[in-house]
Amino acid sequence: MENVVLSIHLILALLLIGVVLLQRSEGGGLGMGSTGGVMTGRQAANALTRLTWIFAAGFIITSVTLTILAARAASDASVVDQLTTPAPATTAPATPAAPPIELPPAATDAPVTPPPAN
Repeated sequence: MENVVLSIHLILALLLIGVVLLQRSEGGGLGMGSTGGVMTGRQAANALTRLTWIFAAGFIITSVTLTILAARAASDASVVDQLTTPAPATTAPATPAAPPIELPPAATDAPVTPPPAN
């Protein structure tokens, strides 16, 4: 269900972007200088304005629907609670420990210095 609403939401977003980009900034719609035809400038602006409102309303409705669906699917626990719970221990085969490294005893109490650079 959530995938269907999300798909519709994305399609509405693309349609809304397209319709907004088709409109003129002065409010003329698609009537950019045309003197007549099937759709005059004002009719095109009215049609695009109506489409913009329809797509915007659908976009808001799908946004609210996705929020409600996500809230129902969410658990009551916090994400922080999920991070702080210890992961179940897996039984890994025991590997033998490496033998301890023995360093030679220090000749003096002075700190070790690097050899002089040539």
